[in-house]
Amino acid sequence: MTQVLNRNGSNLIKILVILFDFAIINAILLTLTKLIPSIVPTFILDHTRLTLILANFAMIISQSEYSTVLHLRSTKFLDAVKQSSKLTYSHALILFLSLRLVSNGESLFDFMILYSVVCHIIILCSRYAEHSLLKFYRKSGGNTTSVIFIGNDYANAEIYNKLMEDMSTGYRVIGYFADDNIAGVSSNFIRLGSMNDLNNLMNDSLQVSENDKKELSKELIKNKDINSKSFQLAGVQEIFCSLSHNKDEEIKRIMQFCDKNVIHFHYVPRQFGNYQLNLKPEQLGEFRLYTNRKEPLLEVQNYALKRAFDIVFSGCVCLCLLPFLPIIALIIKLQSPGPIFFKQARTGSDGRNFYCIKFRSMHVNADADKIQATKNDPRKFAFGNFMRKTNIDELPQFINVLKGDMSIVGPRPHMLKHTEMYSQIIDKYMVRHFCKPGITGWAQVTGYRGETKEVWQMEERIKRDIWYIENWSFWLDIKIIFLTAKSVIIPDKNAY
Repeated sequence: MTQVLNRNGSNLIKILVILFDFAIINAILLTLTKLIPSIVPTFILDHTRLTLILANFAMIISQSEYSTVLHLRSTKFLDAVKQSSKLTYSHALILFLSLRLVSNGESLFDFMILYSVVCHIIILCSRYAEHSLLKFYRKSGGNTTSVIFIGNDYANAEIYNKLMEDMSTGYRVIGYFADDNIAGVSSNFIRLGSMNDLNNLMNDSLQVSENDKKELSKELIKNKDINSKSFQLAGVQEIFCSLSHNKDEEIKRIMQFCDKNVIHFHYVPRQFGNYQLNLKPEQLGEFRLYTNRKEPLLEVQNYALKRAFDIVFSGCVCLCLLPFLPIIALIIKLQSPGPIFFKQARTGSDGRNFYCIKFRSMHVNADADKIQATKNDPRKFAFGNFMRKTNIDELPQFINVLKGDMSIVGPRPHMLKHTEMYSQIIDKYMVRHFCKPGITGWAQVTGYRGETKEVWQMEERIKRDIWYIENWSFWLDIKIIFLTAKSVIIPDKNAY
């Protein structure tokens, strides 16, 4: 969702957060020089005023590049953490280089490391407090922005639902204008009138002061009085429009109205069944195109980072696994005659097949490539059941990762029979193969692991797989790995 500034106070919030950042760095430097002078370099003690000037100068430069994003409505706390980390360490680096230029050659490195760590911790704590206070303030009705939707596309309903899920964003939805009702939406999402009604309101809309707009906005939100003569769109601050492209004249008219009345306009890509355009811009020579799906892993630096992590992490796991391999192999052999490893053809990246390696957890059977494991599956032997519950059977897949067939995190690879079956009955099923399959994945740590008894369960798994592909980040991978490790300690109820 587009991050949008609210004119009612968001700039002030940003300024206050920035000023508090300056207060923090000055307080830290003064505290260290006054209370713990033994750890402070002599140059800084002798030139405290100059150090403070350089520190503030360094913070100005860092703020220009990595300023706070808390005031943006759709900002997640993790995004604020990332931005704050960049801010802190860029500030410390600039300060260090500045002090090196004016100092007498005295070593400053150890002190600057300590200073940057202390700054980082305190600024992160302040961000948490600021984020919590801002959420509470917006939930209480402060720093709000009034919104109307235009068009009856279901994409409008999905955005509305997201806004209502988290009232701390401060969006207050008045309703929508459309010639027809949006099917299947909450009764709280009120149809304000037809497109003709909207045109009439835009024709009759009066220019009013900002204070009048604020008061009118509050009244509209409180009463939702759509028949009131005072409802002239003057209280609206944001418009989300999902009209079809063939309504270009109407869209143009709405955009002109927004420009004249200082209203933020946002176009919502329409949905085509289960498909919705993400409209990521791409350049083809002098032509600008828009792709339907964002894929962060298509960026070279992201792919390289993920692959490097896969190699290092998998290499360490394989080395740690070596001493235990004979023990696991012996137990498997004692409980069930047959091979130690189970190899199965599965669908990988770009729809290519590969052989997935696991510790064998079932007795050798003819249905291994056809039927999923069930809760009380008689094919499992005792130690095999334990391995499946604790994910031990998946450990040989780190070899697949080293080979490049898999990644540590990604959509789980399915057996060929399931790929053939579900690709025919589930829309977008094959989209999950836009990236390498993983040992663990977002679907698995969000409750969709194991047997899929109903088609809807697989559909939910696919939704999460696609979400992962479109929202990949290195920190998301770390989060999934952590949640997977947690499931080893506290076995998932679907782990069988």
